[in-house]
Amino acid sequence: MISLLAAIINLLANLIIILVIVDTLLSFFLSPYNQIRSALDSLIQPLLTPIRKTVPLVGMFDFSPLILIIIIEIIKFVLISLLSAL
Repeated sequence: MISLLAAIINLLANLIIILVIVDTLLSFFLSPYNQIRSALDSLIQPLLTPIRKTVPLVGMFDFSPLILIIIIEIIKFVLISLLSAL
């Protein structure tokens, strides 16, 4: 049961990370009004907004997707470690 829960946490974290990467890459190529990008933005932007409010832009670079990925990995590690301790 615990290994199943750990696998689900791992799968969800990896799925969110993939969505963040795809959303970031599509933002270079697609219009914000594209249906695919709009759908991804509606999922990912609520996660990125608090980070963007806290972390300023560095030149023209937005590091909020990278910070979000790091936060997701940390949360995944902590949750799986806690489950392993049970």
